Amino acid sequence: MRKNKAVMIGAGLANMAAAVYLIQEGHWQGSDITFYALDQHGSNDGEPTHEATDDYWNKNHPMSNTKGFIARGGRMLNYRTYVDLMDLLDRVPSMTEPGLTAAQDTRDFDAKHPTYDKARLMQGGRGILDGGKLGLDNLDRQLLTQLILMPDSEETKLDNVTIADYFADDPHLFQTNFWYMWETTFAFRTRSSAQELRRYMHQMIYEFTQIEHLVGINRTRYNQYESIMMPLVNYLKDQGCQIILDRRVTKFDFKDSAMTDEITVTGLEMVNTQTDEKEHVDIDADTGVIFTNGSITDSATLGDYDTPAPENMDYGAASSLWRQAASQFYNLGNPDKFFNDRDASEWLSFTLTTSDHLLLNEITRITTQLPGNALNSFLSTEPITPLGQIDVDMSIVVHHQPHFTTQKPNEAVIWGYFLYPRRQSPLFGKPYMELTGREMLLELIDHLSQVDPGPVNIKDHEAKILDSVVNNIPVYMPYASALFNNRAKLDRPEVIPDHSTNLAFTGEFVEQPYQMIFTEQSAVRSGEIAAYHFAGVPMSKLVDTPRYDRDLPTLLRAAKKMFS
Repeated sequence: MRKNKAVMIGAGLANMAAAVYLIQEGHWQGSDITFYALDQHGSNDGEPTHEATDDYWNKNHPMSNTKGFIARGGRMLNYRTYVDLMDLLDRVPSMTEPGLTAAQDTRDFDAKHPTYDKARLMQGGRGILDGGKLGLDNLDRQLLTQLILMPDSEETKLDNVTIADYFADDPHLFQTNFWYMWETTFAFRTRSSAQELRRYMHQMIYEFTQIEHLVGINRTRYNQYESIMMPLVNYLKDQGCQIILDRRVTKFDFKDSAMTDEITVTGLEMVNTQTDEKEHVDIDADTGVIFTNGSITDSATLGDYDTPAPENMDYGAASSLWRQAASQFYNLGNPDKFFNDRDASEWLSFTLTTSDHLLLNEITRITTQLPGNALNSFLSTEPITPLGQIDVDMSIVVHHQPHFTTQKPNEAVIWGYFLYPRRQSPLFGKPYMELTGREMLLELIDHLSQVDPGPVNIKDHEAKILDSVVNNIPVYMPYASALFNNRAKLDRPEVIPDHSTNLAFTGEFVEQPYQMIFTEQSAVRSGEIAAYHFAGVPMSKLVDTPRYDRDLPTLLRAAKKMFS
């Protein structure tokens, strides 16, 4: 259904991508594209803390310390799989590197700083573990192979099946190095969707041979907000797009359809979150509405060095709007599967800024690797899961420095997260989500001290490390893993639902053939599809998606690795 104007609900990566493709492939004018959003970060965020203090979700929780930097989450790139993302970034100039596209900038940086993680897994009393030994037994291999070989046509057999359900007769899998690395590389939980695990096993099958070193992982020069989002924002503003922030769209007006056999948006109701004034936007017949129907950073809240991040019980801005639409039309999915079970989806992260490199150098010494290589995950020494098994307690990412363009030369920024915020801190005897930024740092030092090879333990530097802290920002994210929540295939709407005349869905909560979610790849792909649909560009022009699950050499290497 061709249009000549577009309204974007949400200004994350998916909708930014849609706008670029509308301009470059559909030959639209940027002035015909308008965004309404709470902010322009999406899930690729990162900024000085003082700029985040007035964000919509945090405005009722003022911070006493607004120094340092904040990144709510972090996502890793993979050129081999993220083909649509790299196509998109090749279409816009880098924000920081003159003469390079954003894709060339990233490839240049990554080529000069290749990832090779030497301390992927660590455990108190054992130090750095040999992650190359996956630890799989024959039943593990059998069930994983069945997932890998399951054809797309049979995927619905995994409707409403959790990973725990799929491996119900094989609890051993959850005690393997493979699982510890897989769950922390991609953020799966035992309660996550087995259907989604299958898709990852298909698209990321080549990671079997390198998961302990993360050599297939690529990284941007700076945080992804400055290296990915800002190049897109700058380009779109230069093209004349309107990006209207501080707007929460609360309701679709739909054309009356007695048989619910036509989905046509006629208007939008929204609230200006700065003034609390209500606004209305009419949608005419020439306008397409492109809606990112869920956000993993919705309802996120910030703490600071002396304050835990409070829990926000809001259902979420994007998901609330999705729920309103889904209540009127039967084929728009089921948002409750993703946003009504935060115990299955919540994360707790922290962003630590220090005024010197003491902690950074200590981590380098303990892990035997320079900043920029690491996703270090600490295994518990005692059983902490409902099955009475050990599991990963905490993970950290030590970025290449500087991670922010405004970082001072002597400052260091480290990011970390707890995949299970309600687990008890062994150091403080309370849930991780109740820890202050200071307590989280002490938790990290304690974990490092247990794997420190010496001869001088990092604990001996604790006072100096604490003195170096600029800030440590805890972030509670109730929906960080919501996109992995257990579901059926029909619980997500298609990018272009049947009977829709002007409404498209984008982002991580839409159904696309073969695509795995929680990746910049799937987000960009959805925006590309929506743009081509409304601009009348043939879908045959979509970027070709590689199928490594059908590549025999890749499958043979993965099979060999299974027996390591």
